Amino acid sequence: MHKRSSGVLLHISSLPSAHGLGDFGPQAHAFIDFLASSGQSVWQILPLSPTNPGAGNSPYSSYSAFAGNPLFISPDLLVRQGILQPHDLERAPDFPEDRVDYERAMRWKTSILDQAFDNALVTLRKNKLFINFCQQESPWLDDYALFMALKQEYNNTPWYAWPLPLRLRTPQALHNAQEQLGYAILREKYFQYLFATHWHILTDYAHTHQILLFGDTPIYVSLDSSDVWANQYLFELDDQGLPIFCAGAPPDYFSATGQMWGNPVYDWEHHKQDGFSWWIQRLSHEAKRFDIVRLDHFRGFCGFWQVPACEPTAENGVWIKGPGTALFSAISTALPDLRIVAEDLGMITDDVVALMQQFTYPGMKVLHFAFSEDMPTNAYIPHNITANSVVYTGTHDNNTTRGWFLDELDQGGRSRLEEYAGQSVGAKNVAQILVRLALSSAANLCIIPMQDYLGLDGTERMNTPGISSGNWSWRVQQKQLTVELGRKIQRLSEIYGRWP
Repeated sequence: MHKRSSGVLLHISSLPSAHGLGDFGPQAHAFIDFLASSGQSVWQILPLSPTNPGAGNSPYSSYSAFAGNPLFISPDLLVRQGILQPHDLERAPDFPEDRVDYERAMRWKTSILDQAFDNALVTLRKNKLFINFCQQESPWLDDYALFMALKQEYNNTPWYAWPLPLRLRTPQALHNAQEQLGYAILREKYFQYLFATHWHILTDYAHTHQILLFGDTPIYVSLDSSDVWANQYLFELDDQGLPIFCAGAPPDYFSATGQMWGNPVYDWEHHKQDGFSWWIQRLSHEAKRFDIVRLDHFRGFCGFWQVPACEPTAENGVWIKGPGTALFSAISTALPDLRIVAEDLGMITDDVVALMQQFTYPGMKVLHFAFSEDMPTNAYIPHNITANSVVYTGTHDNNTTRGWFLDELDQGGRSRLEEYAGQSVGAKNVAQILVRLALSSAANLCIIPMQDYLGLDGTERMNTPGISSGNWSWRVQQKQLTVELGRKIQRLSEIYGRWP
């Protein structure tokens, strides 16, 4: 991150695949080939955590901050490993290529994974690799596997609606559940083992091709998660396990009423008393997966928007002081080699800037925010972007650049963009122009969403904040990842000094 380089933002679910959504299989390996041949150095993805259908399948709303999404396990790799047979995949549904149908994909993938577990069960308890994995990951895996087994037992109801002894985690209740649900617990552990195995294969392949993997860590965890259930004392909850306050974001560019996330806020005093051990464990886990880690909503570590849980929107929240230097001093001591990027978008105060400077964390610069009336002094305009930054045309929460131009940029912004670019700008060339502006900036790392390299409109965006349905489903089609596109990206990397 101290030399000029570039990469692509594309989530695993957005990859081509015959199994309903992208996974860690052949098409992920082929995408690494595409990146390498295109002169790219970095592949940025979204969180890999298990998604919750009830929360719109958002990767930022998960049952665990540590577990991996079993949907990313590759059926094709399971066949290569001999865990499945080719005929096991012959009855795959005819999935759409350009969208994820999560309900159908989940049914299909679950049936495949259940078959894999049944096939492996006879020898599983003697599998040394599996046993070692369970032992190494036990600090989070034991609670997660029991949590998921209990959710299945109680028809997917949230943990705070379970019988009181389980909610309060009394030793006898936990022991009884472990005895009664042994099969389901083992199943969940096996799925996590397969996830870790397939991810390890993919990371090895990426590193062989000189591609760094750039992950994403949400600041908050979901209320209905194994993290909160197993560590209730680390969160601001009442005696029923319900949040007293919820996390969110104040009104901003993305939402006029703010964002009410519904996540419980941390009891930071408790975290501080034990040396932030939970956070160190979490980021140590992320460091094993990724070469670079983005900390989402970095603003919240200095001060966070806290909303009474009874409020319908986030408008009536207040700012509360976060852990700041104390947390990141503990992290830097425990994990000195961890490469962090701070998501510093939105309302940024001096203490956030000071914290980033103290630990030399690069921030994010998004060109969609650059063409306001204060354009000459705007922090996101290319001539003001510094080297210790990661520049984007837009992020997963933004519209595509073409969609932004057509649907969001006003006439004044369009005029300023044309003046800055020194040429006429329209829907057909706006993505290409912003890609060049991003690549030509001084930022050491430039990340371009795949939609912008393809020049796609707003119907192909990944997420619209504040909208609960229809997100996270866009997929790139194999026919779009052409040799011609790769050569175009490669040439741009050469022109702007970002060749590996």
